[in-house]
Amino acid sequence: MNYLIVTIWILSTLGLIDLCLKGISAPDTLFVWLGVIGLVLWLYISVRTKCFINLIRFMSKLSKLFLAAFVVATMASCTERIDAGHEGIMVNLYGSDKGVDDVSLVTGRVWYNPWTTEVYEYPTFVQTIDYPVFTVNAKDGSEFRVDPTISMKIVDGKAPIIFKKYRKDLPDVINGTLYNYVKDAFRIQLNKFTTDEIVSKRDSIEIAVESQLSKELSKENFHLEQLTSGLKYPKTIVDAVNAKNKAIQEAQRALNEVKVAEAQAKKVIVAAQAEKEANELRQKSLTPLLIKQQWIEKWDGHLPKYGNMPTLFKGVD
Repeated sequence: MNYLIVTIWILSTLGLIDLCLKGISAPDTLFVWLGVIGLVLWLYISVRTKCFINLIRFMSKLSKLFLAAFVVATMASCTERIDAGHEGIMVNLYGSDKGVDDVSLVTGRVWYNPWTTEVYEYPTFVQTIDYPVFTVNAKDGSEFRVDPTISMKIVDGKAPIIFKKYRKDLPDVINGTLYNYVKDAFRIQLNKFTTDEIVSKRDSIEIAVESQLSKELSKENFHLEQLTSGLKYPKTIVDAVNAKNKAIQEAQRALNEVKVAEAQAKKVIVAAQAEKEANELRQKSLTPLLIKQQWIEKWDGHLPKYGNMPTLFKGVD
């Protein structure tokens, strides 16, 4: 009940004091005296009802509540859960031991002092990074475009060492230091070969790039899972290859046409040879006796009614 009275008293006091001060500041003497009397009455009522004492007690209770809430919030900030697939890194901010502790925090809940210690998380699962396109020159000066994509992960247990060396979040390390290693690996390997060699030996060169990059990342406690170069040839090379392929296709088409013409000519020759042989066989088979027989078979048995009587089988023999 006392807390309710104190609350009502505080709210009414704010309005009453505001009116009294306005009255005292008014040019009219009557309003000045009314303001003064109002303040005196407010003080008298506050003392008689012990509102000041209750207010002090109320503030004491309230401060305890604030203190309890502060302690709870502090305790909540003293723990952090390291998610699966991550390593936690505990960093001392003050004292002679400030720096990265020589431990790798496992997954689970970690308790620490938030005033003197911070905890960072580095993912240890395989990440795929698609880097921006950059250019590299061959031994003879030709410019190749590289659009690399790599899959990599932190070596298990090495997250504190990486953080101690770079003092950066992992994305900053990946997009900064590791990106420079990727560019250097392509630059060093492609500078060893001419344009024609790069085109003809692309597979072996990409294997050499991947091998060098794997060694460099291993020194930085990263493990390279896969590298895709995305190597793109200069436009002059692409045009030359396209022209060569076009010439080969046209030559092949012409060769095919010649083969088709030869096949058709052979077909005609074979047909003519067959026709010739057939005619020869027919001529050999047409004997006088056969001709007489065919004539008799085709005769309808009627003789001509007008003119001379025809001589049968004249000149057949």
